[in-house]
Amino acid sequence: MSDPRIKIVLVTPEIPHNTGAIGRTCVALDLELILIKPYGFSITEKTVTRAGTRYWKHVQLSQYENWKSFLDNRRPLRESLYFFEEYGAQSFYTPDYKQDGYLIFGCESNGLPSAILEGMDDRTFHVPMRSPIVKSLNLANVATTVAYQAMRTQLGG
Repeated sequence: MSDPRIKIVLVTPEIPHNTGAIGRTCVALDLELILIKPYGFSITEKTVTRAGTRYWKHVQLSQYENWKSFLDNRRPLRESLYFFEEYGAQSFYTPDYKQDGYLIFGCESNGLPSAILEGMDDRTFHVPMRSPIVKSLNLANVATTVAYQAMRTQLGG
């Protein structure tokens, strides 16, 4: 049985400052943070504390060796998976997020691996940007934005 809370999943995060900021958001919203290895940094309280959060000790953290290990252990339903990519097929405003949803983000430099996204076009979303000048948004900003939108849809606006 899945935990009935939304979870944020970071696949191979590279920047400790982003992971620390996302952890802080998870504490604020009472969400679980799931990290999929390998990481681009050492995951120590000192590393993420330097990233600007003294709340790391309060993060409800789970870690997995790889994507397959995550799937084998969690067994998430397909309709509970929400992948976020710069070129996602749909806006993040589109879904009615499930209470036990997994908000899944890739690493800062390359996003999510194509093997994870294969066959998931209908589960892949983007955060709209109006200006063509900006190529992408900061991972921590996007994760926080998506988490609040997901919670808003659950609360009925």
